[in-house]
Amino acid sequence: MRFMMIHYLDESVLSWDENGENVEDPEEVRIREAWDKEMQERGILVGGGVLDRPRETTTLCVRDGKVLITDGPFAETKEQIAGYAVLECADLAEAIEVASRHPTGAYGTFELRAYVEYPRHSPTTGLSGPATPTSGAAG
Repeated sequence: MRFMMIHYLDESVLSWDENGENVEDPEEVRIREAWDKEMQERGILVGGGVLDRPRETTTLCVRDGKVLITDGPFAETKEQIAGYAVLECADLAEAIEVASRHPTGAYGTFELRAYVEYPRHSPTTGLSGPATPTSGAAG
């Protein structure tokens, strides 16, 4: 099954330099890179990324045909999405084991969410049938 591991982080726990750049402890970087390498070698980590700071976010919605744009995150919360990883695991139990070993779990929060596979859109009929959990690559 494919899971998205969404990483939430309170950016106040991080260290920042005078230019607003995150200053990382080299030992933490080494440990995180070791986790990445192990999960890639096991075929579990199949994608992911780190996101820019929440204050750099642009939020948009479309209402009555008009695009409304707001600077900043959608939700005003202490923890914001810092990044994500795409995991290919046998089941939820394995995804939990993998996420629990990620080094930033010590000061962040992970949300595991299974991918669902939607039927292909048809220009004339739209969607046909319910979404089902994926057992392989995302649809």
